[in-house]
Amino acid sequence: RTHADLREAYALLFGEAGDGEWELRLGFDKVFWGVAESHHLIDIINQTDVIEDPDQEEKLGQPMAHATWLADFGVLEAFVMPYFRERTFQARSGRLRNTLVVDTDQTAYESAAGQQHVDWAARYSHTVDIFDFGLSIFDGTNRAPTLTLGLDRGGSLVLVPTYDQVRQYSLDMQATTGSWLLKLEAAWRDGEKDRALIEDDYGALVAGVEYSFYGVFDSDADLGLIGELLFDDRDDRATNPFENDIFGAVRLALNDVESTELLAGVIRDLNQSTSTAFVEANRRIDDNWSVGLEGTAFLNVDDADVQFPLRRDNVLELTATYNF
Repeated sequence: RTHADLREAYALLFGEAGDGEWELRLGFDKVFWGVAESHHLIDIINQTDVIEDPDQEEKLGQPMAHATWLADFGVLEAFVMPYFRERTFQARSGRLRNTLVVDTDQTAYESAAGQQHVDWAARYSHTVDIFDFGLSIFDGTNRAPTLTLGLDRGGSLVLVPTYDQVRQYSLDMQATTGSWLLKLEAAWRDGEKDRALIEDDYGALVAGVEYSFYGVFDSDADLGLIGELLFDDRDDRATNPFENDIFGAVRLALNDVESTELLAGVIRDLNQSTSTAFVEANRRIDDNWSVGLEGTAFLNVDDADVQFPLRRDNVLELTATYNF
């Protein structure tokens, strides 16, 4: 396959005014919200690129105007997004995908403006003592579509995507105390449909801890142990697989000149038999080349789990990147 996207290409204006500094970015950009490791619950500005990476951490570039005000009282940000980017889904021979193909030719929108609906968001972030926190609001087109059954032009059964209008209020917080990191992402979302196709306002959170051992085995390496709880109050009507799960992982950073890092872990569903194992590793070869390894395995997937169509679609990916 071939796949191309413009991730970041913007004009940056900046200056000083009064007791603070301001920035204005106009163009395509990527913005990340969140602190959790297992699931980026509140990260909603950019569309997910499921073609590039099945772990849903890769994002498409988003056209936007992004204004930032930095002052002693914290950081204020405002976003205006004049154009919505649809999610690209795998074709019939693609992986990873549902049993049925998503027919993007029949894409529908709740808003009459469609892709031209103007989305907006705002965020306040600050550091107080050991706490780093952010309060955010997003109002606009949901990045994840509702999928309903339909027929394509040939009469075959397909999934038809519809993009609803949602509003999300969110909090992310991280506390640093000694070798401990305490993390929290919490969100309340209005306007999204659940698995029963009923509009259902809901709350969700990811909370966890990370403990680091420094200089393990009398070396420069650091070893981190991570544990997180994932919760969605829609329970089995949730549109994602993280309605009541626990996550455990190990992070190893060698702190060498090649920046070698390894992360491996498991997400376990507390209501079902489903577990998902993953591994991520990165290493720089020289000033230009680096390599990465990512793998995901679906284990004992319950037939009621939203991941059931992926039960045999384990994936291992090796990448080589050239930077210039």
